[in-house]
Amino acid sequence: MTSFTLPSLTLATSCPTDADVLVIGLADSTGSAVLVGAPDQLDKRVNKQFGTSLLDLARSLGADTKPGATVLLPGPDGQRVVVVGLGEIDVTPEQVRRAAGTAVRKAGELAGDQGVKVAVCLDVVEPEVIRGAAEGALLGSYRFVKVSGEQPSAKVASITVVSSSAKPEAKRAIDAARIVATAVCLARDWVNTPANALYPETFADAARGAVKGTRIEVEVLDEKVLERGGYGGLMAVGGGSDRGPRLVRFDYAPRGARGHLALVGKGITFDTGGLNLKTADGMYTMKSDMAGAAAVLAATRAIAELGLKVRVTTYAAMAENMPSGTAYRPSDVLTMFGGTTVENVNSDAEGRLVMADALVRAGQDRPDLIVDVATLTGACMVALGERVAGLMTNADEAADRVLDAAESAGEAFWQLPIPEGTRSKLDSKVADLRSGGNRYGGALTAAAFLQTFVPDDMLWAHLDIAGPAFNDEGPYDYVPTGGTGMAVRTLVALAQSLQD
Repeated sequence: MTSFTLPSLTLATSCPTDADVLVIGLADSTGSAVLVGAPDQLDKRVNKQFGTSLLDLARSLGADTKPGATVLLPGPDGQRVVVVGLGEIDVTPEQVRRAAGTAVRKAGELAGDQGVKVAVCLDVVEPEVIRGAAEGALLGSYRFVKVSGEQPSAKVASITVVSSSAKPEAKRAIDAARIVATAVCLARDWVNTPANALYPETFADAARGAVKGTRIEVEVLDEKVLERGGYGGLMAVGGGSDRGPRLVRFDYAPRGARGHLALVGKGITFDTGGLNLKTADGMYTMKSDMAGAAAVLAATRAIAELGLKVRVTTYAAMAENMPSGTAYRPSDVLTMFGGTTVENVNSDAEGRLVMADALVRAGQDRPDLIVDVATLTGACMVALGERVAGLMTNADEAADRVLDAAESAGEAFWQLPIPEGTRSKLDSKVADLRSGGNRYGGALTAAAFLQTFVPDDMLWAHLDIAGPAFNDEGPYDYVPTGGTGMAVRTLVALAQSLQD
């Protein structure tokens, strides 16, 4: 497995003279376009060389205040300038994050054999906005390293975020951005890795290696231990593959922890649908069906590296769903970890089965809050599209916490209900419950199924990231084609909120 290496990131109080590309903004201020972050010296040099102001040159070449609009300007002495639209002049961290990501992607297109040095000059001062600019720039530089004998050179060699603030908070914002962006890119790498290279055993090994040297304790349960322990969901889903399932447990327990968060992630390293075989088109991107596990594991590493004072216990339920003579069948009755029996309705609804095992195990740790993350249902994509994730919970308090964290992180979630009576759709004549209901409200029914495996007295939130976890179209903002690292930033922000 290959991995992406982030460019170096530094903070400076003025634009470095050796930068190959300067990123400046164009914002709308009461109906007028104004440049944001453009150094006075740059305007003077442009005027001297081209006989016009920097703003007039940008407007003449099509620069726009519309968020994400970019124009490349010829700068003096061979330097290039990317002008990116910011929208309204009073920017949010997410506006700056998106603008920086878009601009750095544009700057990367200018790289030759050597990576370009990029200076992000967007007049950022407040720590949250500085962090947004830095995160966006780093995430926008991401490229998945191809499986190839040739290792390509980096498109972006270094990023300098320019801010007039030299306070310690500004430096801490840069450090936090580097840690979180690294975690997001780690999740992206895992999601993008082909399934013949990333399967339960190698995924578990990669997870262990990713936290080496941190204060995270790691436990990996293989198929023998899982069978002895009665993890019926993992054993059934992984039973059709020659590659046995794994349950990875991370435990980060700092001194003085002010709360206990449990994270559970779906780690289906490839999903054929099992005996309920998917179509060829529907199967092609199913290496990404482990994005939930990637998110919770990567987020836990970031939480530990940030030194947050909250205990985090994480479970990644890993299996490969394959059809074979040993595959589980529709109508099989499975005994889950903890003893609940489940009538399997559809072998392509495998994620909820491995998650059920992990949720019961997480509940035994008695955390203050359980959050599970999964590419669980196509129904959630039908409801919310490809860029918004679903949130379903058993309590308003849990919903408020997650939504506040998502807003802080700049990730899009929308709360969906688990209506009264949904659980009754899962009634079974041969087991404690069925794994699915009818074709209506599939995301809600799946959440109701998962809720069954959460202790009644425990706060719980379910994040269905089936839509935004994988982008099979062109890149946008700071989001690349392929794995996106969705939910990592929200989980880190959630942990931060629990210690505050």
